[in-house]
Order: sequence, then C-alpha cells, then structure tokens
Amino acid sequence: MIEPPATVLLLGATGTIGRAAAQVLRAAGYSVVALVRPGTDGVLLPGCVLAYGQATDPGTLQALMRAEKPLAVISCLASRTGAPADAWAVDHAAQSAALTAAQAAGVRQFVLLSAICVQKPQLEFQRAKLAFETELMASGLVWSIVRPTAYFKSLSGQVARVRAGKPYLVFGDGRLTACKPISDHDLGRYLALCLTDPDKQNRVLPIGGPGPAITNLDQARMLERLMGQPVKLRHVPVALMDAIIGGLGLAGRVIPSLAAKAQLARIGRYYATESMLVWTGARYDAEATPEFGSDRLEDHYAAMLRGEVGDDRGAHAVF
Repeated sequence: MIEPPATVLLLGATGTIGRAAAQVLRAAGYSVVALVRPGTDGVLLPGCVLAYGQATDPGTLQALMRAEKPLAVISCLASRTGAPADAWAVDHAAQSAALTAAQAAGVRQFVLLSAICVQKPQLEFQRAKLAFETELMASGLVWSIVRPTAYFKSLSGQVARVRAGKPYLVFGDGRLTACKPISDHDLGRYLALCLTDPDKQNRVLPIGGPGPAITNLDQARMLERLMGQPVKLRHVPVALMDAIIGGLGLAGRVIPSLAAKAQLARIGRYYATESMLVWTGARYDAEATPEFGSDRLEDHYAAMLRGEVGDDRGAHAVF
C-alpha cells in the first residue's frame, strides 16, 4: 500500500487520462513526478514535478527513477495510432523498459492503464499490450492492470457533425456493440485507488463507468434528446468496411502508406463490431462488467453541445 505523501512517477502524464490521474494524486497529497516531452507546458500538470525526456528511452527512465526514488509507478502510456511498429515500441518496449528501471530502483508498485479490448486480441497493439501485461504480472512488484471500457472522448467524435446537421453514423443496425463509457476523471480516481486498495492489487481490473451499457444507437438517441430534434442516421454495413480493408490491403502491397491505412481501418472495424464489455469466452456480458464513478456520457455530450468542453479525442476516436 502506497499512501501520501509518497512519490509516484506518472508516465503518459500529458494525455487526458494522465492529467486526470495527476490531479487526483496531487489532491490526495502525493508527490507526483511526471515524465514529459521537452517543451511541455507545465500548466498542464499543476503541482507536479516535471522531468523532461522520452519515455521510449531506457536511459532516461533509469536515471529518473534513480534520482526521484518513487515508491510507485502509474503508467498511462499508449501508442498514438495502434499501428504495429508504434504499438510494439510504446505499448510493449517502453513499458518494459519502465518496469526494468522500476525493479532496479526499488519501486514497490506498478499500476498499468491497459485496455479491455485485449480480451479478444486480433490486432498488433492488443498483442503488444498483452505481452507487457504478462511481464508485469511476473515482475515481483505489486501490480494492478486496469482495463477500461470506452472513454467519453472515444465516443464524442460525432457530436460536432450532428450539430452541423450531418447524419449520425451507425454500424450495422446500431446495436452490434455496447459499452459502459468512463470519464477521464473517474478513471483517474480509479487508478489512484489502486495504490491503497488491496482489493485492486495483483489483479486484472476491467472497469466501466456507471451503467447501463449503451449501444451506438443509444448514443444517437442521447443527442436527439439533448438537441430536442430528430437525428438522421446513416447505416454503415460491416461488409462495406470489409471491402475497404480488403482494397487497402491489396493496394498496400505496392504502396506502403496504404498498408498503414488498411491497418487503421482494421482497428476501426474492430471497435465498430466488438463490444467493450467483459468477455466471458462465449459472449460479452454487461452484468459482469464492473462499474465505477458517477460521470455519465449524456452529461458530457450536453457539456459539448453547450461549448463547455471540446473534442479531445486525439488518436482515440472510435465512432
């Protein structure tokens, strides 16, 4: 158990989830050291000690842990695109280097932000995440592997297009997938709790926001309620997505840039056809998917429509 005012090293601190975790940790009284890229504005991480360097550089990680002597590491690192080379460099190699440095520096606990989609690995970024999860579980450190369902930001990409009068895209009949989206703030609180709650240690932790599970079509209906007017729907057949992936794959044998686009299209298809809920081995189970927090996606959509929050998806767009 790592309690305040212990030092926690935060990796991936400038992402929206990393910033949320930093805020929660500082409010709880932890000393937070954040490894950030050179040139990062300190206003993003108030109250944190900023260490400048690259998380993909093992030497930087080793020197930082020797200097700061953190008792715990919380890693929110994730590849930006999910493309194979990026995934293995960040989701596996950088995480593995951080774990090795942590072991050498006497770190006691390592909390990893992973993803629930690794339950059914079909893509390289999922395999890279699983490879590191396996290393962490065998490390001898106290560990927590947090696998969130969809993020609010991942499901916010269509708010602007609907507000502009464009149709809302649904895949298949709009009920192919479901999730229990969790906000950055609630997820940041959950990551911090892993430091002190024994029930969250040495465990793989699937976690969603407050239920019930919602479908792609449910999200369109939320926007309809909030805007007080009908939302047009445009159904995208899965077969069309398969055709696009196949065409890009064939063209990618000649043009490398199209091969990369094919890989991104495969990631998009995965999220359009696989639920972000606990997988039992036979089906996705909403009832078996734990819930945490109080923030709801519909309230986030309302805040977006009022202009109070922006579209901060980055590389996390799903729909």
